[in-house]
Formats: sequence, structure tokens, C-alpha cells
Amino acid sequence: MTPQTHWNTIYRTKPATEVSWFQEHALRSLDFIRRTQVPLTGRIIDVGGGASTLVDDLLLAGYTDITVADISGAALDVARARLGALADRVTWLEADITRAALPADAYDIWHDRAVFHFLTDAADRARYVAQVRRAVKSGGHVIVATFATDGPSQCSGLPVVQYRPETLHAEFGTDFQLTESLQEAHVTPAGSEQRFVYCYCRMEPSAAP
Repeated sequence: MTPQTHWNTIYRTKPATEVSWFQEHALRSLDFIRRTQVPLTGRIIDVGGGASTLVDDLLLAGYTDITVADISGAALDVARARLGALADRVTWLEADITRAALPADAYDIWHDRAVFHFLTDAADRARYVAQVRRAVKSGGHVIVATFATDGPSQCSGLPVVQYRPETLHAEFGTDFQLTESLQEAHVTPAGSEQRFVYCYCRMEPSAAP
């Protein structure tokens, strides 16, 4: 089964509000995005955004240039249906982010909650980081969240890579200045706890390729 088929099956057979990673409001992510002080007209890409409600809150906050990228068209369909007419204000990208044709030097903010930890192959992680380098503007902001070392070792039947702040930052390298990292205890809809680690980096103009 391909990754796309796997995730489409999940979103076609289970309500988006019942998957373990569901958040009614992605408050931690929204806080990081606000703290970048990028203007409301800045370009944001939410990688693996799928059915996430982050796009709802970004629109409510007044951001006007949002791309939601996900490998699952079914997940994107959930978000589009939820937003209704507001969905026309969003750019929707159905693609594997490691191979997507992203515009160069385009985004002020790259946000990813829970895609990177599914990249268990080093070559896939390298392609992901190359995409970030290419698509994020010099001086842009990169916010990535993964399972922490005391978090789950798999999700939805798939293995994941667990990270500490320093090991997650190391995957991106010295071109990315680590501004802040923190851990979050996410409570799933079923009531269990999953521990995440967030890293917020700045891609420095002097070091960016």
C-alpha cells in the first residue's frame, strides 16, 4: 500500500475528529506563527495540514496567503468541506512533500506538525530538508513538530522517528538557527497522552543557499 492510499483510507473510514493527532485548535502552532511577526500577507505553508484546523484559525486571525499541503486528497477534502466558501481563500496542494514541485524562495513560514517523524529513511529526510531550503525565503521561519523520545514509536500503524530538540535540529543543519524548542503533551480524542517536541528555526540570510 502506498503512503497516499494509506492516508486516504484513514480519512475515508474514520472521522477527522477521532484520529489521534486531532486538535480542536492547534494553539502551540498558532502561537509560534504569531510570534514570527510575519505580516498577515506573508506566505505560509502548512505541510501535512490535511484536515487540521490550523488553517481555520489562520484565516480567522487574518492571514491571507495560506497553502495547505498533504499527501492525502481525502484529508484535504475534509478541510475544504469544513471551511465551505472560505476554502477558496486557501491554496490546496495534494502531493508528497519530499517530491512536490514547490516554488523557490516563496514562503515566509514553513509549518509541519507530524510529517517529518514519518520519514524513517535518511534519503527522504534529506529530500525534505532540501525542499525547505529551496522553498523558504532567506530569513524565513521553520516550525517543525515531531514525536519526542518519550512519545509513540509508531502512529496509524506506521513507524516513526522520535526526536530530542538537538537531534531534530541536527537534521536541518547549521543554516537553520534554532530559536526555541519545547515539548507538548498532546491528549488524543481517546484520552491518551502523546509527547511532541517542537523546534522553531530561522533560516539565516547569510547561511541560506
